[in-house]
Amino acid sequence: MAMLLLAHAAIPGGFEVATVDHGLRSDAREECALVVAACEVRGVACEVLGIDVAEGNLQAMARQARYAALGAWAGARGLAAIATAHHIDDQAETLLMRLNRGSGVAGLAGVREAGQHEAVPVPVIRPLLGFRRAELSAVVASETVAQDPSNSDPRFDRVRMRANLADCDWLDPSAIAQSASILSEAYEALQSYADLLWPQAVRQEGDGYVLSPVEAREMNRRLLARIMEQLGGRPRGSDVARLLLRLERGEGGNVAGVLATVEGGSWFLRPEPPRKTA
Repeated sequence: MAMLLLAHAAIPGGFEVATVDHGLRSDAREECALVVAACEVRGVACEVLGIDVAEGNLQAMARQARYAALGAWAGARGLAAIATAHHIDDQAETLLMRLNRGSGVAGLAGVREAGQHEAVPVPVIRPLLGFRRAELSAVVASETVAQDPSNSDPRFDRVRMRANLADCDWLDPSAIAQSASILSEAYEALQSYADLLWPQAVRQEGDGYVLSPVEAREMNRRLLARIMEQLGGRPRGSDVARLLLRLERGEGGNVAGVLATVEGGSWFLRPEPPRKTA
């Protein structure tokens, strides 16, 4: 709602709105109706997107379904980008959660100001990353807004992190978010270096790839991840780290649908052969 009001003030007539009904709570329909009403008053086109959330990690599955619906909507409407309302406090929470999970540079880079999402055909931008949650609350102080109860449900990691962060007055969310921004720049620099190394260290052979490991371990990690993606996998950071460790030991192995072997100092990676059934 804050992003809607700010966009209407900054670029009136230059945007459309989609609000998502995840189908998880009976109140969601009324909450979407609030957004529709706010848009109608301002002459802004608005569409309610109903989605089905698959089983599994609830917040992760809801996020995946949400972005898929937004991507389809943006494509159908011919929009240039999708803007989401992530802010400084979101960024700080994300960085601390990922730090607590032992994430690498990619994870610690946090939420990017602009980027691509696999389910979205247009760029995803986050114009509110310079705002605190309290500032955005002040923007909507005169509006009727809904409070999502999941934002106070301690079953979710983010809610617990938010509560812990609020209790730590010695932690500065703005400084934490700034660190995430700096780490994002470092991540992009490492990606550019990996681009340069790819033709020197990697060659395609048959249905797979051969990687001649370089001195920088982080580069080997990135090149491995890229090969695994080229082979159709969607490796998690832990998958890549596990495979890297095995290859460094000369062991090889099967990880995330990729079969890796070590031969003469080079690492050979190819799709894992289909398993035989009885």
